[in-house]
Amino acid sequence: MRILLLGEYSNVHATLAEGLKSLGHEVTVLSNGDFWKDYPRDINLVRRPGKWGGIRYMTRLYSLLPRLRGYDIVQIINPMFLELKAHRILPVYNYLRRHNGRMVMGAFGMDYYWVSECVNRRPLRYSDFNIGDMLRTDADALRERADWTGTDKERLNRYIAEDCDKIIAGLYEYWVCYRPHFPAKTTYVPFPIVVPQTAETSLSAHHPLRVFIGINRARSTYKGTDIMLRAAERVLAAHPGDMQLLKAESVPFAQYQTMMDGSDVILDQLYSYTPSMNSLLAMSKGIVCVGGGEEEHYQLLNERELRPIVNVEPTEESVVKALEWLTAHPDDVARLKRESIAYIHRHHDHLKVARQWLTAVDETPPHQ
Repeated sequence: MRILLLGEYSNVHATLAEGLKSLGHEVTVLSNGDFWKDYPRDINLVRRPGKWGGIRYMTRLYSLLPRLRGYDIVQIINPMFLELKAHRILPVYNYLRRHNGRMVMGAFGMDYYWVSECVNRRPLRYSDFNIGDMLRTDADALRERADWTGTDKERLNRYIAEDCDKIIAGLYEYWVCYRPHFPAKTTYVPFPIVVPQTAETSLSAHHPLRVFIGINRARSTYKGTDIMLRAAERVLAAHPGDMQLLKAESVPFAQYQTMMDGSDVILDQLYSYTPSMNSLLAMSKGIVCVGGGEEEHYQLLNERELRPIVNVEPTEESVVKALEWLTAHPDDVARLKRESIAYIHRHHDHLKVARQWLTAVDETPPHQ
C-alpha cells in the first residue's frame, strides 16, 4: 500500500514508517521534524519566522499538494498537523480527504478532546489538567485550555474526528478520552520503537546510580519536569556518593540518544499513566523509567507479568522516595532493566506495532 504520514511527534511517524517500509509498503513522511528535535522525514516542511516565512511556507505547501494524492491511507499526527491556523488547515484536510483513501487521525498529544475530558469528565486521577478534582492552574495548562476551547482549533478537531475513518490513540490517556465519543472508530495502538539489534552488555546497576533527565524549558512545569528535577537534586544532595544526575536540555534527537546511553534510570512524564516515546526508547536500552506506569495501561496492553516502570504519583516526595529506593536496591535495578527490555520487545517493537496499525486501519472501509 501507499501510506502518507503527515506531521511528527517524538519520532512516532518516522519509526512507524520504518516498520511499514520493512513490511513492504511505500511510505512517505512529511513533517517539520518536530521543530528542534529534527526527526527524520522524507519531505521537509518547516515554517520560518516572520511574514515572509509564512508566505514561503504556504507556497511550498500548495506546491506539494499534487504529490499528496493517491495514497491508500493518510494519517495526520494531530488535527493541527501543519504549522498553520486551524481555519487554514481545514481546506487542506478536505483536499486530502477527496484525493486519498482512508483518513486516520492520531490521538497522540494535545487536542480538544484531551483538554475537554481532563477538565470536565476527568476520567484520570491526574493529568496535564487536573490533580484529582482540582484543576491545574499553571500558565501552560490555562493557555492550552483557552487555545482549544470555543476556538477554531476545537471546531477543526471536532470536524476531523467526526469525518475521519479511524482514530489511533497512542497512550492509554488519549484512548480513554476518545473512546466514549467515538467507540466504533477509536483504537489503541502502542507507540513503535526500533529495538536495538545488539543486546545490552551490562544490565547491572552502576554505582553511583546514573539518573538521566531530559529538560525542555518551554514545557518543564506543564510536564512535571521541574518537580522531577527538584526531587533528583534533593536525592543527589543527600546521597552524593550514590547517584549521578545527567541532564539533556532541548537538544536534537541524535544528541539526546547519545547523552542517554549508559544511564540506569530516566525521569520522564510525571503526569502520565503511560510511558512516552522518550521513556520507551530508554527502556529499549535497558534504562529504568521513573514516571507514568499506572495499572490501567498494563491492563489495556493485557500485560499480566511485567511491571518494569517505577510508577510515581505527581508529587516531589513520591519521586524522591522512588529514587532513594533505586539507589539502595541495585539488584532490583538490574531486574527492572531486564524487564524493561522484555516489555519493549513484547509490546513496542516497531514491526509488531506496524502490523497492529495496519490491522486497525483496515478494520474500517474508506469514506465514500
